[in-house]
Amino acid sequence: MSAISSETGAKQLDKASIRRVVISSWIGNTIEFYDFLLYGLASALVFSKIFFPTISPLAAMLASFATFGVGFIARPLGGIFFGHMGDTLGRKITLLITLGGMGVSTFLVGCLPTYEQIGVWAPIFLVILRFMQGFLVGGEWGGAMLMVVESAPPNRRGLLGAIPQTGGFSGQLLATGVFAFMVMLPEDQLLSWGWRIPFWLSVALVILGLYMRRRLDETPVFQQIQKEQKKEKNKEPSPVIEVIKHQWRSIVLIMFLRLAESVPFFLATVFAVSYATSTLNVERQTILNVVMATCVISFATHAFFGALSDKVGRRPIYIFGALFSAAMAFPFFWLLESGSFFLMVLGYMLLINIGHNSINSVQPSFFTELFGPKVRYSGASIGAQLGAIVAGGFTPFIAKSLSAAFNDGWVPVATYVVIAALIGCIAAIRAPETSKRDLTKDVE
Repeated sequence: MSAISSETGAKQLDKASIRRVVISSWIGNTIEFYDFLLYGLASALVFSKIFFPTISPLAAMLASFATFGVGFIARPLGGIFFGHMGDTLGRKITLLITLGGMGVSTFLVGCLPTYEQIGVWAPIFLVILRFMQGFLVGGEWGGAMLMVVESAPPNRRGLLGAIPQTGGFSGQLLATGVFAFMVMLPEDQLLSWGWRIPFWLSVALVILGLYMRRRLDETPVFQQIQKEQKKEKNKEPSPVIEVIKHQWRSIVLIMFLRLAESVPFFLATVFAVSYATSTLNVERQTILNVVMATCVISFATHAFFGALSDKVGRRPIYIFGALFSAAMAFPFFWLLESGSFFLMVLGYMLLINIGHNSINSVQPSFFTELFGPKVRYSGASIGAQLGAIVAGGFTPFIAKSLSAAFNDGWVPVATYVVIAALIGCIAAIRAPETSKRDLTKDVE
């Protein structure tokens, strides 16, 4: 494959264009996580009561967390479908479809009748919409990060890739902030109409995101691929088949890498919220404020670790973050047990702002650099979303089950985090260093 260098490719976009790509991807990631994490908060605080009211509180909470996990089962399917679309038709059109679809799915969740109104059909419709949401998210993350990394100068891919990744925390901040306001309502109003408002508000964010994305151009790397394919006039094989056939090891590697990032994150933002309010009797408003404080700090830590990875490489940052997360799992719960706002914030800072954020900041550049340009959307999306099934979606369910099996204790849950983080660390040790790769060339 004849190819321009990534340095030359990056120069095809001026600073203003790169800035638009970064902002657009950040907004898209914010909306993605607002939609997805809003569901997690609702699962922890509301859904067990309005969609599963006829079973025991424990069974209802497990059922609620299970529907949260359904979205993650759909994500690899979305990664395959939209990965193929992104590698063949283009990054931009694919991201417009995924963003618009996510907005529709989230809005419809807010329109659902409850169990009291339509019986068993209520949780069935909830699961269907959650599946749709997950399917669309499966194609969103990989494409949004790809747009930034392929457009960035080679020496700033880590930093610029890390900035949109903070969309997960701005989305969490928005979701938690809106829910923190809603939980101030009387219980009957919260359960009747208050919980719906955050889902309906996502429409405004989606409209803004679609406006931003329509103004973007394709990445220089994809434009180069299109030019070469027109010259060669050969029918290209399916990107999904090609990446699974030739780079399946990188897909498996990403799946293990995600354990160190997703398990601590969803434990802290979903399970710990439920555990703190139901078992430790922490006020809902207090734990939501703790989560919001963590989100604010995450903007600075992502920029720091992303820039550092451009200097020292992706692997050292990932290994550090995984080991630190493993070391902080038990202290996190000790500090959570204190019930003190400041000590709980400290616990979240250690586990999330240092451990998780260091890993999360390098994933966009690390994962996309593992694949060649013709299969990059497919490879990064499939690997990330397969890893998200167990590493993310079912973490609240697994954690709740472990806790319930040991008399609402947290020791087995912390042990689960340690094991997941160490597996991610081993995967990072075995991974290649990718920070110096030319993104226009195929990976050997």
